[in-house]
Amino acid sequence: MIKVNLFPFRAARIKENIRRQVTVYMLSVIFLLLASSYFYLDLNNKVNTLRGERDVKQKELDSFKDTNVKIAALKKTIAEVEVKLKTIKRLEKGKTGPVRLLDDIATSVPEDKLWLTTLKEQKGTLILNGTAMDNETVADFMDRLKNTKSINSVQLVRTRQKKIPGFDLSLKDFSLNSKTYAFKEEPLPKTGKKK
Repeated sequence: MIKVNLFPFRAARIKENIRRQVTVYMLSVIFLLLASSYFYLDLNNKVNTLRGERDVKQKELDSFKDTNVKIAALKKTIAEVEVKLKTIKRLEKGKTGPVRLLDDIATSVPEDKLWLTTLKEQKGTLILNGTAMDNETVADFMDRLKNTKSINSVQLVRTRQKKIPGFDLSLKDFSLNSKTYAFKEEPLPKTGKKK
């Protein structure tokens, strides 16, 4: 019987397998190192590019600071001018309002049929007292007042017949309340109690 020693062949095969596994392991490690280095460098390059862009944008933004300060100053000036213009308009309206009101009343009076005896205006409420030839003249006067721009509403308070002795003449005394352009309703006071 012939004996063949296969041990060196198996040992060589085991060494070859170990060498192959070590080579694959080393190549994998080298590949991972190269891949991570590539991604690191690429990411680093992108970060540097973004930092450069940020610096450019920051310089651009800094160049607009003076413009922003000027714009803020202009907005403040515009707001002040608008407040002054509103005040001027309010004063002009207050200056021409009473004149327009008196003109509207004067043009509304029916000629030779109605005479005003008193006129009182307070906080936008106008009280007119006078004498008219008849009730139709008072109604006509009220309609004319309602059609003016200065007076918002007219309300008849009273009419009373008045005889003038010696002339056999019967006239009507009247009293009117009206709301003018300057009338503002006062807000109701708020109470904290609930009912």
